[in-house]
Amino acid sequence: MHFHEVRDPALLDQLLTLIEDFTPVWQPLPPDTVDVDLTGSLTYFDDNPHHIAQMIQIRALALYGVRTTIGGGNTVQLATMAAAATAPGRVTIVAPTDAATAAFLRPRRVADLPGIGPATAKTLARYGISTIGELASTPATVLTRILGSAAGRLLHARARGDDPRPVTRTALVRSTSTSHAFARDELDAGEHRRALLGLADELGLRLRTKGEVCRPLTLTVRYADGSSTTRSRALAEASHHSPVLAAATRDLYAGLGLQRARVTQIAVRAEQLTATDGAHHQLQLGDTDDKAHRLEVVTDSARSRFGPHVIKPAALAEHRSASETGTTQVPR
Repeated sequence: MHFHEVRDPALLDQLLTLIEDFTPVWQPLPPDTVDVDLTGSLTYFDDNPHHIAQMIQIRALALYGVRTTIGGGNTVQLATMAAAATAPGRVTIVAPTDAATAAFLRPRRVADLPGIGPATAKTLARYGISTIGELASTPATVLTRILGSAAGRLLHARARGDDPRPVTRTALVRSTSTSHAFARDELDAGEHRRALLGLADELGLRLRTKGEVCRPLTLTVRYADGSSTTRSRALAEASHHSPVLAAATRDLYAGLGLQRARVTQIAVRAEQLTATDGAHHQLQLGDTDDKAHRLEVVTDSARSRFGPHVIKPAALAEHRSASETGTTQVPR
């Protein structure tokens, strides 16, 4: 389920407490999403999933003024896809039968299947595979030759609705994110990389100001057709240094293999935030690393005194005239 306009972690905590009234099995996906297992609740309340979902929506709206979009199915994948295909504030439940699963999945584009980005979708399209139904009907041996052994087997299983992942109860992991919305559909990879540099710089400053570091980074790229791609990676060590964050986001972006993709928004999320004092740092030979860190201290001090935009990476400063044409940056 997806909560709309939830930017305060304290509000997400309250909404998770609300869900606790219905089931103890939930897995938060900050900043505004949670996976929920209602299997035991159906027996306990002697009710159906659609009605329980509606009760959660009503309580979230009445108690906290939050609209909720909910998708349901007998796997995490189906529930996620159902939610993505649902209008804001509504409920879509895919019945737990093979026929209902096939009817929901088969007509959809392969790009709608979690784990398939634009590059993979283009590769499949060259072989005449454009829908999930066509993907499911393609022998797994053929897909492994096209996509590789692991990816081919995984996507063949998911196209048939097979997803053994459970909803695992976890504590709410602290995170922070920021995003860049382009004024128009952006095809220029250079503009994408400039946005990434700006987001990494903003995240680094925010983390250092709060005395925190992160370990995993998640990149989400949204496209003009409404689809999106999300990729994550763990840093070699927990960090809050902007060059480290920028390098990681560049690698994530490069791994998408985008070619003239019409991008509308790029978001970066820093996860598993912990206090800087508790982080370990691997000492490096030479003083290059130390000089970069000392420079950050100086620039952070200037930003604290004169504002966050008084100093910025040279690539962003040089491109200022273009960014003033309407591009906006929206912190999340």
